[in-house]
Amino acid sequence: MMMKPVVRAGLAALFLPLALPLMSSAALAGPIDSACMRSDRESASRPLCGCIQQVADMVLSHNDQRRAAKFFRDPDAAHAVWISQRPADDAFWDRYKEFGAMAEAYCAG
Repeated sequence: MMMKPVVRAGLAALFLPLALPLMSSAALAGPIDSACMRSDRESASRPLCGCIQQVADMVLSHNDQRRAAKFFRDPDAAHAVWISQRPADDAFWDRYKEFGAMAEAYCAG
């Protein structure tokens, strides 16, 4: 049985504040965390990048995370996906926007 994206996002939003403190720092090392730390952004820090990775773990598949991590070093790749007319790219972009909104809500300090 597949949940609607709104229900899935709602459940993630409900449980995210409870789950974040329980996750160990070892669980933080993922494609998003690594790309964030390697980026040249001044705001990149271990706590921020780790928080973003935790949200990614809840919202994105591992394949989606690897794809999204490439956007840190190649923003043009994100633009190419955004303007694409392919259904698979549209579906990924919807998941990516959901991830971005949740990461902003929970990780912005």
